[in-house]
Amino acid sequence: MSTTDSAPDLERPLRADAARNRELILQTARKCFAERGLSVTLNDIAHEAGVGVGTVYRRFADKDSLIEALLSTKFEAMNAAAARAAEESDPREGLRVYLMGVFEFRARDRALADAIVRAGKARPSVVEERDRLESQVNAIIERAHAAGVVRAGFAWSDLPMLTVMVGAVADRTRDHDPDAWRRYAEVVIEGVLPPTGRQPMLGAPLDRATIEHALHGPS
Repeated sequence: MSTTDSAPDLERPLRADAARNRELILQTARKCFAERGLSVTLNDIAHEAGVGVGTVYRRFADKDSLIEALLSTKFEAMNAAAARAAEESDPREGLRVYLMGVFEFRARDRALADAIVRAGKARPSVVEERDRLESQVNAIIERAHAAGVVRAGFAWSDLPMLTVMVGAVADRTRDHDPDAWRRYAEVVIEGVLPPTGRQPMLGAPLDRATIEHALHGPS
């Protein structure tokens, strides 16, 4: 990803109409990527936004530069979630709050995992936000380890795969039960943070038709 493609858009003041178009494109891209993943094209985004594709290309040289512009807002939101989790007085609850928060981000946003992977090649400001998130979450995890409430060996680097697992459930059940992922996210969280008491599982089991659609229907 080129760091020069998107930088001018962020540094040069835009006319009011150009600024509105840029924000419209960003909002539309955020929605399209969240719902359909990063396979969405700039043509798709232009059509959805109701603007000409040339308008999109004037603001963003290519899809990578558009994704990079969205990365900042994703990391800002996750950093805010980590800050809230760190304020929890109970170490176990702090980590639980963050895990459920990041799983919810992924359940709403199919492009989240791919976008985070791309962050390493983004502008320095985006990389800085990513590193700040890693530092915050590591502190939350270390506090849970110090309190003896998290499984030995659990680390920040486990989060991407856990998020992929919960995201797969969310993607396959979204049309039938948009909150089904919460039931399975709780199972994952209790695998990381063994419960102190016997709590019932969240929600209800999926019915046979929903299970068959989730396993064999389109993702």
